[in-house]
Amino acid sequence: MSEEVKAGTWVEIEKVLLTPQQRAPQVPDDTRATPYVMRVAGFLTSDARVGDEVTVRTLIDRPVSGVLKVIRPHYQHSFGETVEELLTIGLGGRI
Repeated sequence: MSEEVKAGTWVEIEKVLLTPQQRAPQVPDDTRATPYVMRVAGFLTSDARVGDEVTVRTLIDRPVSGVLKVIRPHYQHSFGETVEELLTIGLGGRI
């Protein structure tokens, strides 16, 4: 059983906008085989658990409903490893 998440917590929800059957026929087959999903972060409006249908209020105070997926989401991407050769571009040979 998942933990209860309190109202006001920053969360991420997911909502299916188009099922595979609703996707446009001109998109590639692998794309058409998957649902078109929206992910939105916002403040939970009532206590809930991961997997529950919930409503959040976004930073611009817009209410959005969907399935609670992530508690306190954060960015996990990077631009990869440092490329040493690029560090001195534009320094005019000062290093």
